[in-house]
Amino acid sequence: MKITRSDVEHVATLARLELAEDEKDRFTGQLDAILAYVEKLNELNTDGIVPTSHAVPVENAFREDEVRPSIGVENALANAPDRVEGFFRVPRVIE
Repeated sequence: MKITRSDVEHVATLARLELAEDEKDRFTGQLDAILAYVEKLNELNTDGIVPTSHAVPVENAFREDEVRPSIGVENALANAPDRVEGFFRVPRVIE
């Protein structure tokens, strides 16, 4: 797959990035090289290889749930920049 300058411009628009002309040229070459490498990897024979999510075995590192007392409302709100009646006050996001 060949990456074109218009592909880079389209992705930049979707990501809301403003790229300089030299960046567009550089990223076009870099992305094309990345996809060429991925194509090369696709040529490998992976028959009989079990898909894995990790290269090494991973065990659950979570601890057992343990009931403990909470820190309380006053401690939770101690560093709050603005609070009202035991709640965090945050800026309105919907008008």
